[in-house]
Amino acid sequence: MSTDEKRNEQVDELKEATEAAAEEAQAREDAEASEGGVSEVEALKAQVQEFQEQMLRSQAEMQNVRRRAEIDVEKAHKFALEKFVKELLPVADSLEKAVESAEGHQDAGDVVASIREGVEMTLNLLMNSLKKFNVEQLNPVGEPFDPQQHEAMSMVPAPDAEPNSVVAVVQKGYLLNGRVVRPAMVMVAKAEGAPKVDEQA
Repeated sequence: MSTDEKRNEQVDELKEATEAAAEEAQAREDAEASEGGVSEVEALKAQVQEFQEQMLRSQAEMQNVRRRAEIDVEKAHKFALEKFVKELLPVADSLEKAVESAEGHQDAGDVVASIREGVEMTLNLLMNSLKKFNVEQLNPVGEPFDPQQHEAMSMVPAPDAEPNSVVAVVQKGYLLNGRVVRPAMVMVAKAEGAPKVDEQA
């Protein structure tokens, strides 16, 4: 074989080897690119999922804020009159005392009777006006003592009453939409065998 033929053969072999290496390199690049593409897609999917979770959390938080705001507004509507009602309660107390004191002077004549009638009518008007705004009176005589609604002034022996029940009301209490505006001041029946010492509040 001549030198030229040998040289041509070597060039062909070298060319084939180069082409094979290029093909292998291309195949490797394609594989890496496809793997990189897959990992990039996975990363994007993970990012999308994270954004969705953040959006859901934000929506839930907004709903909670809206719900709390609605509750606050509802409470503000329900109890906006609380201060005003507290100011009116001494008026109701005074009118009740006037009616009670007039009852003891029924023999005094028509003047006292007419004054008593006028005071009773005024008291009824006031109580009806308060009822329109969901104000309830607490007059718990005979009911079990409830520390949420009653304030015990003293414990007294009362054989005819159930122990820890209210036997007398010193001052009536009031509720506004179910919330205590002023607790009823009461005297509570003492259980038998309890010490005979009054517990002043």
